[in-house]
Amino acid sequence: MARPAPTISVPLPVMVRPQAFAPIAKGARPSGPTRIDAFRNERREVVQDGRTVITEPGRIIIRDPSGMEFVQHDEVERFRYGAKDIQTQRGPGGESRTIVYRTDGSQIITVAGPDGQMLRRIRRDVSGREFVLIDNSRRGSGAGFYVDLRPPVIRIPQNRYIVDADGASRDLIYETMVAPPVDHIERAYSLDEVRYSPNVRMLMPSIDLNSINFDTGSWEISPDQANKLQVIADSLNRAIQANPNEVFLIEGHTDATGNDTDNLSLSDRRAESAAVLLTQDFGVPAENLTSQGYGSQYLKEDTQGPSRINRRVTVRRITPLLNGQGPQ
Repeated sequence: MARPAPTISVPLPVMVRPQAFAPIAKGARPSGPTRIDAFRNERREVVQDGRTVITEPGRIIIRDPSGMEFVQHDEVERFRYGAKDIQTQRGPGGESRTIVYRTDGSQIITVAGPDGQMLRRIRRDVSGREFVLIDNSRRGSGAGFYVDLRPPVIRIPQNRYIVDADGASRDLIYETMVAPPVDHIERAYSLDEVRYSPNVRMLMPSIDLNSINFDTGSWEISPDQANKLQVIADSLNRAIQANPNEVFLIEGHTDATGNDTDNLSLSDRRAESAAVLLTQDFGVPAENLTSQGYGSQYLKEDTQGPSRINRRVTVRRITPLLNGQGPQ
């Protein structure tokens, strides 16, 4: 067996969560600013452990001395949509449980450790049964977030590994949604390791949707663009119905125009907007989605100029990565 790949041992900073989250009505559109220029004057920059940490409303952006950059947000914000009530409880050992109560009687429970890092995401159904969707607790407190794996060996055609949603059949999109990993998975990875380690994510096929046209500097999805997510939502709902514990990553990518900080924040907010819309308009369960922005770090078209191909949302099933299940 191959030697486990090294990790970055310094954890990411944790978002400071507000004292209370208010529910947002089902079907409501996000309120507040929808353009990146609204936040530029509110950014604060400090150096911590040799890294540059930039805070802005709703986001932390980290610039590592290695040159890698990361953006982080609190997903409980997205779970507010359609909630009946939200409560945070303190438990033994400094753990906290944020419970989102839904109108149908089910709950989404986010368990965080004393350091604020998420340990588990749990769905509790109306009968009281609990299903763990994400379990980071096995990684331990203060675990790393980046794994330097070798690139996977791709044994399937490129157009089945990265599927362009435009022109793809519904069957192909669904088949890609539930496709197995393309290479051996060494172990179960934490959600942060999946989010921030490109070669871990590359173990799973993906679907690119670059037909949603965002206005420059904006993450708002207009109603005429929203319908372009219909086929993605149908496949997500079909996959989740077959396995209620599936988890999918919604990725945001920008082109290389603009500065890196703007692009990271913008791509992360666009990915979150797509995830909110999938839940609000198409009924995709919020807890089965997670979102992350990558700015211009992973260009599909190698150009520093404007590029529609690079401005895209990507959908990727990550359940096998979180569970450590795949080809042996």
